[in-house]
Amino acid sequence: MDNHNTWQKPLKKVLVVQQDRQFSRIIADMLTLEGFEVLQEFQGVHVKRQVNHYQPDLVILDVLLPDNCGLALCRELRRQYNGQLLFLSAKASDIDQVIGLEVGADAYLARPVALRVLLAKIKAMFRWQYQQQTAMPAQQVSCGELTLCRLSRQVNLYSEPVDLTGQEFDLLWLLASRAGEVQDRNVIYQLVAGREYDGLDRSIDVRVSRLRKKLHDDLKRPFRIKTVRGQGYLLVPDAWN
Repeated sequence: MDNHNTWQKPLKKVLVVQQDRQFSRIIADMLTLEGFEVLQEFQGVHVKRQVNHYQPDLVILDVLLPDNCGLALCRELRRQYNGQLLFLSAKASDIDQVIGLEVGADAYLARPVALRVLLAKIKAMFRWQYQQQTAMPAQQVSCGELTLCRLSRQVNLYSEPVDLTGQEFDLLWLLASRAGEVQDRNVIYQLVAGREYDGLDRSIDVRVSRLRKKLHDDLKRPFRIKTVRGQGYLLVPDAWN
């Protein structure tokens, strides 16, 4: 049987950037067996070039690299890279995880972590991304001078582009497509983070804070993205003129 013309779904590409080479190889072997295409990098100085050349769907980044700070590297990558970014690091404190999300990561896992947990997290991130890309039929949303294009994943405010991470865009899309309606925190976590809200997770709060800053909202008294105490968040439709 001739399979030359059989269409195959392209493999998801993962760039693994870890200080521990043995651990990196274990991750790479596991992901390869699961059907991912994997590239490994051990030097922070080469990561930006690898991302530009390899165009990974996911970067698994260490906070501690021999020649670079993973947090600073993440912030730099987010100026152009809109794919998924997962911190996997031995730095496990709450503040490390909050800072990791603040500089642009989509998720943060602390080592040691079971490989099955890591794999489940990666699959959940891709599943969430697919659901977000197919859940809403509208392709463009406008609120005054704020415009979002779902196909290109571009945001403009007063005709100027706004650089957002993937999950920042999805959160803003959810709020803007339902402008004027309070979005329940549990719903936001399900649609944007792909999980139930556990009462402790601050990742959505961190992303809202970053959105406010990037959209020139008042951080002390927000008037564009408002917090509705005990419920969730509200995008004010007439605050963008």
